[in-house]
Amino acid sequence: MKAGSIEQFKHLSQFRDLTDFNNQIEQWMIDLKSKFTKSELIALKRLIRYSAKIAGVCNAKIQTLVSACHEKGKEISRSTFERMLRKAKKFGLIQVINTFKENGKQSHNIYVFQRYQIVSESSTIEVPTQETIDVPNNETSNLSKTSNLLNKRNDNVQKENLDGLFTSSRVPVEFRDLVKCFYNDHKTIEELWKVIHIQTYYLSYYTQQDRLELAIDSFKQLVRNIKQGRKVRNIFGYFFGIVKKKLDEEYKSILFEVA
Repeated sequence: MKAGSIEQFKHLSQFRDLTDFNNQIEQWMIDLKSKFTKSELIALKRLIRYSAKIAGVCNAKIQTLVSACHEKGKEISRSTFERMLRKAKKFGLIQVINTFKENGKQSHNIYVFQRYQIVSESSTIEVPTQETIDVPNNETSNLSKTSNLLNKRNDNVQKENLDGLFTSSRVPVEFRDLVKCFYNDHKTIEELWKVIHIQTYYLSYYTQQDRLELAIDSFKQLVRNIKQGRKVRNIFGYFFGIVKKKLDEEYKSILFEVA
C-alpha cells in the first residue's frame, strides 16, 4: 500500500464513529488487559489515542508514539512498543499494514484496530439450477418441481436464526452494535432493549438518549460480571435486575438531592 496522509486510509476503519471504537476497545480490554505488562498497556493506550482522528486507524511512526509516551512521563522503550504490537496482532486486536514510498522503499506502518468479534457470515440461499435438479421432459412438471424445491428452501430459511443485522429499527443502532458482539441474534437484542422499555415506561422525564445510556451501561456490567465468573442462567432476568438496581440508585440519589 502506498504511504500517505491519514485521510487516505479512512476506508480501513471498521467502526461507525469514535464512540463505537471506544465501546469495542472496552470489550477488548475486559479480555486482554491482563495479557499485557504495565509498560505494554501504556504503549497500547497511546496507540489507541492516536487512532481517534480516523476511528481505529493510526499511521504514526513508532518513534513518534514512543516519544509521546515520554512526554506524558510514561517512559517506555521501542522494544516494549514492538512487543505490545506482536501480542496485539496475536490476539487479533490489531492488523498491521505495510506502506511503501514512491521509490519502493518501505515506509511506516498503518495500524488498524479490529472489531471485538467478527460478524458471522450470513448463510446464502443456493438457487437451484438444471445441474442440481432432475428435470423431467414435461415443462409443467419441471416448473412444479422447481417451485417445490424453492418452497422447501424457504422453509429452511425461516427456521434459521437471523443475526443482529435484522434487529428491529426500534432498537438504537449503538445498543444493537454493542450487544451483537456477544449475542449476535436479533431476538436477543430486541428482548434486552424491551427490558429497558419496560423499566422506564413510566419515567416520563427519560429521553431516548437516557434510555440508550442506561442500556449500554447495564449491558457492559452484565458482560463484565459474566467475564469475571458470575454464572448467569437467564441473561434477560439478570439484565432486568441490573437495570432495576441502577434505577433504584438513581431514585435514591434524586430523593437525597431534594431533601
